[in-house]
Amino acid sequence: MVTKAPHRSLRLLLTSGIASGIAVTSLTAGQPAQAQADEGGDKTVLTVAVSQSVDSLSPFLAQRLVSTSIHRLTYEYLTNYDAKDARTIPGLATAWKPSPDKLTWTYTIRSDSTWSDGKQATAEDAAWTFTKMMTDENAATANGSFTANFEKVTAPDPRTLVIKLKKPQATMTALDVPIVPKHIWEKVGDFSKFNNDKQFPIVGNGPFVITDYQVDQYVKLKPNKTFWRGAPKFDELVLRYYKDGDAAVAALRKGEVSFVPNLTPAQAASLKSAENIKVNDAPGRRFFALATNPGARSKDGKKFGSGHPALLDPAVRKALFHAVDRRTIVDKVFQGHAVEGEGYIPPRFGTYFWKPEGAQRIDYDPIKAEQTLQQAGYKKNSSGKRVGKDGRPLDFRILCHATDPNDKAVGKYLQEWWGKLGIGLKVECLDNVSDPWLKGDYDLAFDGWSVNPDPDFVLSIHTCAALPATTKDTGATDNFICDKKYDELYAKQSVEYDPAKRADLVKQLQSRLYDTGYMNVMAYPNAVEAYRTDHIASITTMPADGGNIYGQDGYWSWWSAEPAAAASGSKDSGSSTGLWLVLGPAAVVLLAVGVWAAVRRRSTADDRE
Repeated sequence: MVTKAPHRSLRLLLTSGIASGIAVTSLTAGQPAQAQADEGGDKTVLTVAVSQSVDSLSPFLAQRLVSTSIHRLTYEYLTNYDAKDARTIPGLATAWKPSPDKLTWTYTIRSDSTWSDGKQATAEDAAWTFTKMMTDENAATANGSFTANFEKVTAPDPRTLVIKLKKPQATMTALDVPIVPKHIWEKVGDFSKFNNDKQFPIVGNGPFVITDYQVDQYVKLKPNKTFWRGAPKFDELVLRYYKDGDAAVAALRKGEVSFVPNLTPAQAASLKSAENIKVNDAPGRRFFALATNPGARSKDGKKFGSGHPALLDPAVRKALFHAVDRRTIVDKVFQGHAVEGEGYIPPRFGTYFWKPEGAQRIDYDPIKAEQTLQQAGYKKNSSGKRVGKDGRPLDFRILCHATDPNDKAVGKYLQEWWGKLGIGLKVECLDNVSDPWLKGDYDLAFDGWSVNPDPDFVLSIHTCAALPATTKDTGATDNFICDKKYDELYAKQSVEYDPAKRADLVKQLQSRLYDTGYMNVMAYPNAVEAYRTDHIASITTMPADGGNIYGQDGYWSWWSAEPAAAASGSKDSGSSTGLWLVLGPAAVVLLAVGVWAAVRRRSTADDRE
């Protein structure tokens, strides 16, 4: 499915994707020939090679990591996350305060933010953005979970935004929603069809302005000279569609590319001793999971898709759980560049990290898996095939991202492990897994999201409320999960302001998700990336101490990057300088159908962030 990135924040998050922020930057000392051909003159150009297509330039629709990352660069949010420790800091809002009953929140909107067409950004823009999401279901496609509890949003004056809630809401200082200019967007008719890709430049108030776009070719941006934090330090940013990961690494070696994220272990190893190249291996904010089709359905109760009925049996899901060796996946597939999977939230987010203990824990135990199936009535026939109570063979399909080598490698292990149980598995590797996922035409799928500092978004995509309204709709769901107990816990955490109590409820949610067996988190991949030290003089990691560069919660890397030439004081104003940044095939929070939030950016469909 698709993400955003919570890094939506889906939603698949590159689910098919930074939930909030891309991160990496640098200018090359020598412009690649292709970039020279594309860009003339003496301006500095930073070219980013992306492996993912833009699904929409509308912040109301975008689900993929690359798209939501672009929106992080183009529009301000009410608040941001500090690059050092991910604490909430001012964005478009400089201050915020709840009423005693926590049902009314008042935000002070900064006076020094202007839209790139020269108009002042005001509280009215924010009020219009949220109200449109509340009153138009199409405008709520990407980030509707944040406004579903809003009762009314007003702007008493240009610097004051007031949000009245139906009930308390714990995410009010982490609303990962791009604020758009009212005077531009109020002219839009059908939000379900408007992709914001016809008239340029696109008006925004973030650090960059989108100036041009060609489908599956490039997105061009220029610095927003009036950005309140200060303009970026290069003249143009180009995100060029670039699919092959090995070719990207080769380009890095040649100096045609300055940064490559999402390296495979083999690629990372080959670059360790390369001249002028540094490999960064940092704890990631993503999880890599096995999702099980729980029986695709819509809110109106209608079922659809072709999911295998045997997977509706908890015993079958538990047996499959027992037959997955997470340690082997970490050691052999990720070759140590990952942590063994446990709960839904990665260990990087210590406040919310949970892991099963004691009898609840489902460890790798093939014998236990065999016993569980036998006791539940799933016997082997004379040819050694496991069959259901209806005599139907347990032959499953798993959706695999064609560009992700981890999916393919793990798929082979699953075929081996489950094959010993008499269970067949067809690994269906596709360029576009979104279509069959949304139609419910799968049994299992490789899933993953980039998690935001506030985990609400990635938790919301498993609620009944996230299901599509009808079989013809998309919805905000990651995997069609609808569980009453889970919903009750989600509702409690969403209104709990006490940090310790809310953290406990979030852990209970993960426990419930683990027990249902619909989501098997196999690993937490590291952010393995490399950059040229002769191109990048300095770059911000997140968190500051040993953090990642690509896939941050915010725009810090792109906005603050220092090119090596500028840092040394030897910038050549007479030559064109360019930077190539490559976003690897697995990039995807965010946006599952990752349809959704900054963090989002998930990986179930095309945007593993």
